[in-house]
Amino acid sequence: MSEQNTPHDPQLISPEEAARLIEDGVLLIDVRSEGGRASTGSVPGAVVVDRENVARDFGPESSDRLSQVTGTDQKIVVFCGSVKGSGPVVEKLKVLGYSRALHVDGGFPALRDAGVATTGPAAEHAPAQQPAAEPAAV
Repeated sequence: MSEQNTPHDPQLISPEEAARLIEDGVLLIDVRSEGGRASTGSVPGAVVVDRENVARDFGPESSDRLSQVTGTDQKIVVFCGSVKGSGPVVEKLKVLGYSRALHVDGGFPALRDAGVATTGPAAEHAPAQQPAAEPAAV
């Protein structure tokens, strides 16, 4: 298999490192679609951002900049369903001056698997449940 599609990305962090940063209160950005969040779940506290609105939501001079953004020196962790969605967002953030923007290797599924708290339809990813026991006789 060729590695030409997986160049070294210094902004790419492990889900375990992301989990530590989340515990420390990093600004966490979810760039998945509404359908993606509905089908797989969400991370409580993550700010949902449309990938097409990064300049508006993070632009240092934007009047619509997100209230959670404190400045271009802020550490930000972006996740999607995979790095194919989060990587371009981190690149846009770098262009806007956010040198501490990072993204998660493996995206949302990896965060969930690393123990980050999630809400929503995670049951399909949990171990299979045992069949219900017969009701007790009354």
